[in-house]
Amino acid sequence: MLADNACLILPLHRDLDQAREAAAKNKIGTTGRGIGPAYEDKVGRRAIRVADLADREALEAKIDRLLAHHTPLRRGLGLPEYDGAALLAELEAMAPKILPFARPAWLLLDEVVKKGRRVLFEGAQGALLDVDHGTYPYVTSSNTVAGQAAAGSGLGPKGPGYVLGIVKAYTTRVGEGPFPTELTDEVGQHLGTVGREFGTVTGRSRRCGWFDAALVRQSVALNGIAGVALTKLDVLDGLPTLKICTGYRLGDQEIGYLPAGLKAQQELTPVYEEMEGWSETTQGARSWRDLPASAVKYVRRIEELIGAPVALLSTSPQRDDTILMRDPFQD
Repeated sequence: MLADNACLILPLHRDLDQAREAAAKNKIGTTGRGIGPAYEDKVGRRAIRVADLADREALEAKIDRLLAHHTPLRRGLGLPEYDGAALLAELEAMAPKILPFARPAWLLLDEVVKKGRRVLFEGAQGALLDVDHGTYPYVTSSNTVAGQAAAGSGLGPKGPGYVLGIVKAYTTRVGEGPFPTELTDEVGQHLGTVGREFGTVTGRSRRCGWFDAALVRQSVALNGIAGVALTKLDVLDGLPTLKICTGYRLGDQEIGYLPAGLKAQQELTPVYEEMEGWSETTQGARSWRDLPASAVKYVRRIEELIGAPVALLSTSPQRDDTILMRDPFQD
């Protein structure tokens, strides 16, 4: 199913995105796939939506309005002007392939919920990349907190029930932006290599650092998280000492959250709590009994600091290598 009110990302969005990122003095680190410009068209009320593909007359008028905005931008960036007739032809060729799958998503969701069926929403972006609550301007172009599942789908505020947060046993970030616990030493290299930290979409290397409990605690609050899936515990195997960031120093203050101001974010110094590591392997552990005592203490301390229980604990890339404390699909 494809929501009939979904906005399309067009070829003119992609090269515009890439050109603007290349010209920027302070790079945001976007994927260059055109997502940002497409969202700008959405809020500018000039986006082409899936339902528009069924109405050629309306589509022609929308293309004219779209190009009235984009043509001056493209000239300013030295990009070739886009031909309206060519764009119309591309969209008309696309229409019969996707329109059979277009539905009012809100209506379908309302029907299945009334029948008592479960609905699973999956978020694909980190909470701190949220355009409102994240490390602005180093964010994505939309809301990525859990509440957006209700707003974006049309299910409404009553929709999300149990919210499961996904967090690694250490902290990573793709692209630019503040990262208080980032490690550029051999430990950071260990985390990136053993954890295979490369972006699944872009292939970019992820930046790695110590577990930032302050950031996760903030994310728990922003998303109404009831429990977390703590992943990649095995990546920490063999590290003699582990550090957890419990808060930050900002000037002569100590704070427990990431401030909104970019300058303040750049001036943060992490406050660390050290814990003993473990030499034994945790890879493939499927019960608490299989874990070293130091690993159990590490997980329990994380629970205390973030204010949420660990519902699942992952100990390898394999699906079955998981310790399940609470089934999120059980009432």
